Amino acid sequence: MTRRFNYPYSGKRYLANTNTNQVHDLNNEQTGENECQIDEIKHEHIKMYDNLFLAHRDKYQDCDYCLK
Repeated sequence: MTRRFNYPYSGKRYLANTNTNQVHDLNNEQTGENECQIDEIKHEHIKMYDNLFLAHRDKYQDCDYCLK
């Protein structure tokens, strides 16, 4: 998948799902059934990061598919 520049993604690389406490790497998004499913995350549950360290600092856990 390519990086998304529209709202709420703003071209940032890491997407944290505040509903599941998982962080995803949009440069390595896995789009198969039951994988990342970024398009299914409600915009109000999205918090974007430029840096994975900051997402980890905020206690988000790595996605099993895109951040193995």
